[in-house]
Amino acid sequence: MADRNRRKTLKNPLLFLILYVFVGGFLLAMSSGSFVINFKELAFSAISSVQRGVNSVYTGITNFFSSVAELAQLKKDYELLTEKLEDYKYLQRNNVEIRKENERLKELLDYTETLPYDYCTAQIIARDPNANYSSITINKGSKDGIGKGMPVIAVQNGSVGLVGKIISVGPYTSMILPIYDYQCNISAKIEKTRDIGIVSGNGYNIDYLTMSYIKKRVIDEIQYGDVIVTSGENDNYMKDIPIGTISYFSPLDYDNSLELQIVPVIDFNRLENVIVANFKNLAIMD
Repeated sequence: MADRNRRKTLKNPLLFLILYVFVGGFLLAMSSGSFVINFKELAFSAISSVQRGVNSVYTGITNFFSSVAELAQLKKDYELLTEKLEDYKYLQRNNVEIRKENERLKELLDYTETLPYDYCTAQIIARDPNANYSSITINKGSKDGIGKGMPVIAVQNGSVGLVGKIISVGPYTSMILPIYDYQCNISAKIEKTRDIGIVSGNGYNIDYLTMSYIKKRVIDEIQYGDVIVTSGENDNYMKDIPIGTISYFSPLDYDNSLELQIVPVIDFNRLENVIVANFKNLAIMD
């Protein structure tokens, strides 16, 4: 019992001593301000960390939505640029076509200025490329002075060539019988030798005309590439209009004549504009 009281007596002063040291240290820290400063730094660090985290999250979210908005804008810009590019390509194609059309019209204008007779320029609006019997429709008719039987010519790549003749006329449109049609027969001559024959069509699908009734005696005088022109006889066509060039010729075994293959001057697959000639004393064909 005495020992237990003695331990309590010894323990209490020790507790007071520890308490005294703690309180003294606390008061000393308070009086020097170090405790306050450390507390503020701790609080600042904690708050700063929270703010930094919140700011990072906010910045991430903001950047995400900004990226989405920028992507949407980039898509719109891309679509707009693509549309503008297509418009530009369309304009470029139109400009090319316009330039080509101007060149073709200039060719017509330059040639028609030298014509000694009345004429009417027209545009092809329809074709009937039948194997044997063909026709070409133009956008001019009797209201423009076009009559049945009038010859039709064209200027293509700087060269003048025969297209055919008018076989049907309406008020605002007309129909041409082209020179490659089976029904078309033209009095023609070899430009170099002046020998006369008949040029006939072989149909739309055959890319050459046939010239008959040329005497065999001229076989040594002609060669490939010689020009065949209209003879001007019967007043069906003007004189010396180019029809085509000789691509092949051979004598006929059963006749005293040659047969010539003629490549037309005009490329009918690319023909767009024509000139209808209205010269005096034109024989109107039935």
